[in-house]
Amino acid sequence: MNFSSKKRSHVIQQLRNDEFDLLVIGGGITGAGIALDAVTRGMKVALIEMQDFASGTSSRSTKLVHGGLRYLKQFEINTVAKIGKERAIVYENGPHVTTPEWMLLPFHKGGTFGKLTTNLGLRLYDFLAGVKKKERRKILSAEETIKREPLIKKEGLKGGGYYVEYRTDDARLTIEVMKAAAENGAVALNYMKAEEFIYNEKKVCGIVARDLLTGETIEIKAVKVVNAAGPWVDQVRKKDYSINNKKLRLTKGVHIVFDQSHFPLRQAVYFDTPDKRMVFAIPREGKTYVGTTDTFYGESQDIANPKPLKEDINYILEAIKFMFPEVQLTEEHVESSWAGVRPLIYQEGKDPSEISRKDEIWEGDSSLITIAGGKLTGYREMAETVVDLVAKRIQEESNRSFLPCKTRHVKISGGEVNGSHNLPFFIKQKSNEASEYGLTKEEGEKLAAKYGSNVDCLFTLAKKYPGKEESFGLTPAIYAQILYALEEEMTVKPADFFIRRTGALLFDLEWVKQWKKPVIQFMAKEFGWNEKTIKAYEEELEKEIKDAVIPIDRQE
Repeated sequence: MNFSSKKRSHVIQQLRNDEFDLLVIGGGITGAGIALDAVTRGMKVALIEMQDFASGTSSRSTKLVHGGLRYLKQFEINTVAKIGKERAIVYENGPHVTTPEWMLLPFHKGGTFGKLTTNLGLRLYDFLAGVKKKERRKILSAEETIKREPLIKKEGLKGGGYYVEYRTDDARLTIEVMKAAAENGAVALNYMKAEEFIYNEKKVCGIVARDLLTGETIEIKAVKVVNAAGPWVDQVRKKDYSINNKKLRLTKGVHIVFDQSHFPLRQAVYFDTPDKRMVFAIPREGKTYVGTTDTFYGESQDIANPKPLKEDINYILEAIKFMFPEVQLTEEHVESSWAGVRPLIYQEGKDPSEISRKDEIWEGDSSLITIAGGKLTGYREMAETVVDLVAKRIQEESNRSFLPCKTRHVKISGGEVNGSHNLPFFIKQKSNEASEYGLTKEEGEKLAAKYGSNVDCLFTLAKKYPGKEESFGLTPAIYAQILYALEEEMTVKPADFFIRRTGALLFDLEWVKQWKKPVIQFMAKEFGWNEKTIKAYEEELEKEIKDAVIPIDRQE
C-alpha cells in the first residue's frame, strides 16, 4: 500500500506514468467511497484531494451516522428507509469508528413532537430503517425522561422517545475508507489540486494537477473522471466546457464544545429549538458538543475555512438555555468549535433546513460525471450508484466489463475485528496485551478503540520507541500514533495529525497545546524540514487553535 507521506514522490510518479480507468477529484467521504467501490470491482483508480483528506465537510459534521429521523418530518420516506439500512452496513464494516448511542427525544407541550407523533414516527423509523430488535424505540414518561437526563427542561415535559443513533468520528471514517481503497490498489494523494481538464475529441480524458506543496504540475490520464469535490463541485465544473444549469446551494452548520464540568450532560439529546428546528447535544470523552445551525453560506465566502460567527454561537447558546435552563453557559465556556459547509442541490424558495439532503448525479457533454448532495451515512450507496454508471459507460465505449459492487461486505481499514459484536472483547484483549509493547492498559484500550485491527501496527511502533530524548519528549503512545500517521495515513502537516487523524483539536485542545511542539519537531526530523517550513506549519497550527476558540468579541 502506498499511503505513506514519506513515499509522496513515488505516488506522484504513479499518477504521472499510469493510465487509470477512473480518476476521482475530491478526498472526502464521497470520493473515498467511490475509490473503494471502483478498485474492488477491478478498476485502476486514482484520487486527488487539494487539501488534506476529509478536510472539508467530511470532518465538520455532527459526527453521527444517523438513520434520518428528521426526514420523516419532511415525508422523505425512501430517504429514511435507505439511509437506515446503510447505517447498519457502515457500522458492521467499521465498528471501531462507529458507536451505537441511545438518543433521547424529549417532547414538551406545544413542541414539534408530541407523544403520539413521536411514537408513530419512531415506530415507522424502526420499520423503515430495519432497526435491530434490541435497539428499537421506547417511549418514556416525563419521570423516566428526567431520570435519563436531569438537565432537561421540566416545564411542560410530557415524556420522551428513546432510540438509537450511531456516533462516529467522521474524519477517521473517511481516512479508514481511503486506506481500504489504497490497500486494494487505488493511488490517492492529498494536497494535489485539479487545475484544468484534458480532452480528447471534446471528451474529458484526464486533468492537469498541481502539487500544492511543491508547485509542480503533472498530467493524470483516465478513461473516466468523477467530480466528487463536495462544496467545490461547482468550481470544478466551471473548469469544464459542458456546465449545465444544475447548481449547489451551500449551507453552514456550526457546533460548539464544552467541558463536562460546565455542561454535565449524561445522555445524548435531540431537541426542539425555540424556532422549531432540531439540535443535537452529545456527550463525548469528557466533553459535550452541541449543534448544528443551518444557514445559507454565500459563494463569495471562504469555503475552505468556514468559521462560526458570533450569531451562530449565540443561537446555539439560546437553544441550550431553552432546553437545559439549569445550565448557565456563556461564550466564555465555549472550549472549541467547528463550522462545516454542506453542498446541497439548490431548490427555489426553500429554507436551509428544508432543502433535501438527497444526492444527485449528472453527466456533462464532456462525459464528466459529477456527484453532489447526500449524507455521510449514505456514502457507500452513493458510491455504488456512481461506479455503476462509470462501469456502464466504459463497457459501452470499449466493451470492458467489471465485477459488480461488493462494498456491502468489504471491511474498511481497521474493521477486521470479527464483527461489531466482538469489538468490546477485541478492545479488552488488546488492552491486556499493551504492556508487552511498553504501553499502559489504558493506552492500549484507547488505541484499540480508535484504530481497530490496525492497533497491532501501532503496538509494533511503540515497541521500537527510541526514548524521550530521540523522540523530542513524546510518550511511546504518541510516538506510535504520529509515526503511524506519517507512514500509513498520508499525514503531511501537523494540522492533519491534530485535527483529522486524532480529532484532538476539536475535543482535547489542552492535549494539542501540550504536544504541538514535540510533534512538530518530530515531523521536522522525519521530513527534513528547514526552519522556514517549520515556522509556516507552526503558524498554520496556531491559526487552527485560535479559530477553534471563539473570542467573545468575534464579529465577522
